[in-house]
Amino acid sequence: MYKKSELKKIVALILAQLTPRNVQVTRIEFEGPEIAIYIRNPDIVAKHPDVAKDIAKKLKKRIVIRTDPSVRRSKRETEELIKQLVPKEAGIKGIEFDDVLGEVIVKAEKIGLVYGKSRSIYNKVLAETGWRLTAVRVPPVDPRELDTVNKILHYTLEQSSYRLGFLRAAGERIHRGVILENRYVRVTALGGFMEVGRSAILVETSESRVLLDVGLNPGYSDYRMYPRLDIDQLKIDELDAVIVTHAHLDHVGLVPYLFKYGYRGPVYVTKPTRDLMILQLLDLLDIMHRSHQKPPYTQLEVKKMLLHTIPLDYGEVTDIAPDIKLTFYNAGHILGSAMAHLHIGEGLHNIVYTGDFKFGRTRLLDKADHEFPRVETLIMESTYGDRDQPRRDMAELELISVISRTIARGGKVLIPAMAIGRSQEILLVLADALHRKLLPNVKVYIDGSIPEVTAIHLSYPELLASRIRSKILQGENPFYHEGMEKVKNKQMREDIAKSKEPAVIVATSGMLNGGPSVEYLRLLAPDPKNSLVFVGYQAKGTLGRRILDGEREVTMIGEDGKLELVKINMEVKYIEGFSGHSDRRQLLAFLANMKPKPRNIILNHGEPQAIMNLAETIRRRAENLNLSPDIKVYTPTVLSSLYLTGIA
Repeated sequence: MYKKSELKKIVALILAQLTPRNVQVTRIEFEGPEIAIYIRNPDIVAKHPDVAKDIAKKLKKRIVIRTDPSVRRSKRETEELIKQLVPKEAGIKGIEFDDVLGEVIVKAEKIGLVYGKSRSIYNKVLAETGWRLTAVRVPPVDPRELDTVNKILHYTLEQSSYRLGFLRAAGERIHRGVILENRYVRVTALGGFMEVGRSAILVETSESRVLLDVGLNPGYSDYRMYPRLDIDQLKIDELDAVIVTHAHLDHVGLVPYLFKYGYRGPVYVTKPTRDLMILQLLDLLDIMHRSHQKPPYTQLEVKKMLLHTIPLDYGEVTDIAPDIKLTFYNAGHILGSAMAHLHIGEGLHNIVYTGDFKFGRTRLLDKADHEFPRVETLIMESTYGDRDQPRRDMAELELISVISRTIARGGKVLIPAMAIGRSQEILLVLADALHRKLLPNVKVYIDGSIPEVTAIHLSYPELLASRIRSKILQGENPFYHEGMEKVKNKQMREDIAKSKEPAVIVATSGMLNGGPSVEYLRLLAPDPKNSLVFVGYQAKGTLGRRILDGEREVTMIGEDGKLELVKINMEVKYIEGFSGHSDRRQLLAFLANMKPKPRNIILNHGEPQAIMNLAETIRRRAENLNLSPDIKVYTPTVLSSLYLTGIA
């Protein structure tokens, strides 16, 4: 732990070695996980752009160099300079300023042109104006589809002073130094163990308390909907950090609840997860309101969570507590999904928490990472631990076959799909099939939050599979075909369902636990010409799971607001192979390829049969998987605790 007075001297010495001229440091602040160095002569940093990295290597801390407000030029002058330097081909859509952090945010279609070759424009703007340039990609879509993303940016800028205060308070806590000598690491299962849903894990050391995910279970409406946050050792207002691996509600759905009960610390995510989770949480509140359910929190807590969110890139080592460093790795599950690597103490223990992950390439994403600096304990999801899934290309052919068969008999195909990940996979398949004439000329309707989520995917092409990325960067939209149309309102929804024309409908939610897919089901279910196609996992307790298990009469709310009995006469099909989860074959391949090998494996995120089957397979095949014959495989239940090292 460095004191600020010591840091200033150390930084001055390092800068003297790195640059030929004196850098005028005005102050040094702890700002969240970063150490912020404020300077008066930004031209030095512009000429030596790697100086922050060089300081970070020496201090082993994240460094950001900001300019002192006194040397920044006016916003008008800065905006004029940017417009002079950035070519028109960049497609600038707006310029905004963060007065507190000294950043100028340029929204543009081509962010590479904003920065310039070898970041030449970035360096010139910094040197001449004192403002740090940040480019944000704006995809060429209907501006309404970027409404949530724009609101996120505007709100964080409006609340910039609050955010700076939070970052400095969090920074003092993160960099406070290790106090206690008692060295132990304990994990406690709060949700998502021997079950799918409400994922939450508490990681404790003698110094810190960190939560890995805080989700809810969409299949229940009682206490089983929420993780066990009522245990004695979990004091919400004393938590050091919350880490969210991805934006699905079973991993992020209850994070705002923490802010309702006193949490004021950081929430670490990737940038796409930040955007997607806000969209998901607001959508959840809307669905609960319309279905007359009492939500566990309000928009106020969602906004508070946003201001406490700290986005990280993959591979970025970050201090999140005095004795814990976090690094995100690609999980291949959905856009922005991450595995969390925790480096605890000075080599005391290393944990990799996979979250949901896919160790296989898809149309949308590259497969999950499998190499880490050190690992003693692996916490691994086991959703499909007891079975293999069909190959992706076979699943695509089956989907096209079901659609073709349904259209031939004059019916409609309803595909309930998660807004994030699965919907984009299905849109890619449908758009490609329509372009290649593998499907007859049929209308494809897209309903729910899918268009907004897809726009966010178009905003982060660098995180998508190479083929999709190259199309987006060339100005194409691989998720679109001229035969696709967005559903704009409830009346249009009813008109589509009642029309005699065949159609394909892709609608949220994927498990039929709310959203437009449920409305379509009520209208389409009685007609045997229609088809219901599930393309994702159906959790216990959800309407989708009940139908999949054979229930053919369900009670639903009718147009008049009264309950009605709906008969499921339509064809019901479950197509495996589209999942963003690893199947048994991929889970075992991940273990076989993982470097280094763990000493402990903790299995979670699976129903009991899947977890117990996978655990036995790992023990039996340990040698073939290049694992130690003494490998410990744990299958805890909710509220179980494991000491990974030491004793409390």
